[in-house]
Amino acid sequence: MDDTIFDVNEITSAIREQIKNVDLHMEVEQFGRVLDVGDGIARVAGLPNAMAGEMLEFPHEIYGLALNLEEDQIGVVVMSDVSELQENDVVKCTGRILSVPVGEELLGRVVDPLGRPLDEKGSITTKSFRPIDFLAPSVVDRQPVKEPLQTGIKAIDSMIPIGRGQRELIIGDRRTGKSVICTDTILNQKNKGVFCIYVAIGQEASYVARVKRKLESMDALDYTIIVNASASFPATLQYIAPYAGCAMGEYFMYNGKHALVVYDDLSKHAIAYRQLSLLLRRPPGREAYPGDIFYLHSRLLERAAKLSDELGGGSLTALPIIETQQGDVSSYIPTNVISITDGQIYLESDLFYAGVRPAVNVGISVSRVGGNAQINAMKKVAGRLRLDLAQYRELEAFTQFGTELDKATQDQLSRGERIVEVLKQKSDEPMPVEDQVMILYAVIRGYLDDLDLNKIKEFEKEFINYMHLSHPDVSRSISETKDLLPEVEEQLIKAILNFKRLYVR
Repeated sequence: MDDTIFDVNEITSAIREQIKNVDLHMEVEQFGRVLDVGDGIARVAGLPNAMAGEMLEFPHEIYGLALNLEEDQIGVVVMSDVSELQENDVVKCTGRILSVPVGEELLGRVVDPLGRPLDEKGSITTKSFRPIDFLAPSVVDRQPVKEPLQTGIKAIDSMIPIGRGQRELIIGDRRTGKSVICTDTILNQKNKGVFCIYVAIGQEASYVARVKRKLESMDALDYTIIVNASASFPATLQYIAPYAGCAMGEYFMYNGKHALVVYDDLSKHAIAYRQLSLLLRRPPGREAYPGDIFYLHSRLLERAAKLSDELGGGSLTALPIIETQQGDVSSYIPTNVISITDGQIYLESDLFYAGVRPAVNVGISVSRVGGNAQINAMKKVAGRLRLDLAQYRELEAFTQFGTELDKATQDQLSRGERIVEVLKQKSDEPMPVEDQVMILYAVIRGYLDDLDLNKIKEFEKEFINYMHLSHPDVSRSISETKDLLPEVEEQLIKAILNFKRLYVR
């Protein structure tokens, strides 16, 4: 033995220091295994602590969403191609629910429901993520819908007004102009501080490309996000698409801004969910839809709101679209969504093919917010418009019997025809609300009664141009005060009479 002397205290302190630095924390990971996989669905055994809606991780960086939590297995919808997955593949919990990137970085882009770019503008880097499923604001966190969201469509802004924070259903048969109303509304939000999200669910890829080109050509893509889950996408992505679009809109709402989200359309969304539910062997109910189909849409649409001033006063307006079959609004999905929303705009095939576009059936269309979502000027002008139009429709049906009519009835029919003609509007041409007020005032007060019906549209176009050039203070006053003041009304009447004299010459 050598003569080395050991200091017991020094050794003891070194051991104690080592013990202090030992990391006794253990990370426990649960692993399951794939029982079978196919049709976008995987059945997984194990993972007793998995949560409903949790993201599960498969090999090859593939993720799935846990939807069915059964006693001995989990039903998972897979977010990408399942061809790479095999039986007995290892699956593990992530502890996270599905989130998507949100923020202004997405504006002007076309993305899939997971926020991945589908255009050719490069990658997207955002600072924030939001869960696709989020609790709707409570009653205390909301305030009444009282701020108009102008669509630029005369028939809607005058009779079926939409407010910021409202949920207004667009419903009608195939090819009656439902999507056009929504895209025109997006076009009308230019320079109005409203960010738009267009969610395409189960649509043709060529149609989504046309919508993108339209928005791009009219400089509307700068404030719009297009979430594309077209018909070629798996049912899983079609299912989560509206929730992803809603999450992107909520980012703006909870930051004190205003957003509009269009769901085109929820009929195809319900079909995608039915497909997933049947593959997961959930018991089918009416029309083979699962029992929670109502909850599917209610938990989505309830997230649209006008927040209280304490929370910033932001808003999220929802325009869901539902496609009917041969005008049947009493079928399962339409009645569900009608009961959830704050009104519906019903488009009728007969009107559409008769050349009345937008083909809005005023009789069964309604906005449950009503005049609260209109400026005072529009309230004063269009107060009787719905009633006059409804009476005209009744008289029009009555005249088909060939009955002789008295002069008062003939006058009412004549004015009704001119009102219908003024309410016709081409797509992609939204009209500022001050211009709507001026032309509607002219037709409702009878100043166009003596004009030839075929010249109404020409008169309207030239009258609006005349008002902009010769009387710009009228439209400026309506735009700034949101009201039709008595002195401005007098100027408008004089301008209408002066223009009529010029026009008749």
